[in-house]
Amino acid sequence: MSQVSVLRVRQLLHAWVTPGSAPRELPRPELLLVYRLWLVALSLKVLGAGWDVSWHFRWLRDDLAPPHLLNSAGTALAVALVAFHTYTGYGVDRRALRLMQVGTAVFLLAIPLDVVNHRVYGLDITTWSPTHALLYLGTAITQAGVILGWSRYGRRPGWTYPVVLGALWGFVLENVMFVAGQQEYGIFAVRAWDAGRPEAEPILLQFAADQIGRPVDRVALVQFALPVPDWVYLAWIIGAAMLVLVLARWTVGLRWTATTVTAAYLAYRCVSWVLLAGTGFPRSAVPFLLLGGAVMVDVVMSAERLPRLARPFVGSILVTAAVCGAAWLQDVLAVAPPLDFRSAAAASAVLGALWITTVLITQRVNWLAQSSPSAVVDE
Repeated sequence: MSQVSVLRVRQLLHAWVTPGSAPRELPRPELLLVYRLWLVALSLKVLGAGWDVSWHFRWLRDDLAPPHLLNSAGTALAVALVAFHTYTGYGVDRRALRLMQVGTAVFLLAIPLDVVNHRVYGLDITTWSPTHALLYLGTAITQAGVILGWSRYGRRPGWTYPVVLGALWGFVLENVMFVAGQQEYGIFAVRAWDAGRPEAEPILLQFAADQIGRPVDRVALVQFALPVPDWVYLAWIIGAAMLVLVLARWTVGLRWTATTVTAAYLAYRCVSWVLLAGTGFPRSAVPFLLLGGAVMVDVVMSAERLPRLARPFVGSILVTAAVCGAAWLQDVLAVAPPLDFRSAAAASAVLGALWITTVLITQRVNWLAQSSPSAVVDE
């Protein structure tokens, strides 16, 4: 690094890394830099997490496996950013900062708990375990803080604000869908076994079979690959993933927000599928069924003649129907995880209840629109 660059870094540190309480004013260029770093941190976590599931369907768990290290790099950057916001108060208000702090604390607490869980119970391949749930929860809370901070202080005319906000919601969608990776990778693991070409290494298959006291056979493989009931996958997508898209469409406000966020997520999944398959790693069933629900979310929320309080009731039914139709189509034309359509009605009711709750809360407390001290000043 040149002497001029070192001097510039020192000047920036002296100017901006000073103690203070949120919210504090921050010029637009520095605010953009901070939130771009958030995008980098979340991208590293996504890349590491996506590789991690595929890795665990092939080899035994290793605390220092490359996917864990990549994810840890993103986590380290996220922790550094939370420390920056906490120390300086820049670029966030108190509510956004508290969410970032609590989410980071939950995530960091979950890491040693997950390590202990693996030491005690062994493989724990399922993405639905309690310690894994804490990791997702911590990530989700932190993401909520980043979204709230950007929504409050990143708003300016032009495309930067909606693009960054849409990208942040894309990371939330990935966090929610990561849980469903168990079934998406599991279906390919079972197909590979049935074809006589198991994707998992023999030592992993033996370890998984020993955990349930069976020989290495198809029953042990199914228990390892698809331990979750069939109804869970469709219910999770309808009740959780679709709610994320509803919130994305509402906060960003552009007509095809949900569709665009979903298309970007699916593009990432397709690229990662090609890369993983091309390098010999286990493949997954890309959740194309999301796109049907996403389009319907945009259609319902763009229907101006539909009363706002009626949208959750009408929308939950139409979105559920669109997801189920897209799921059936994916199952016929490509590969889909095991589907139990009997869970759709209950999941639709959950989506409707969460949707109407969101509407009622935002009518009383519009966090994104209420006035607050600005944390941004123009240069």
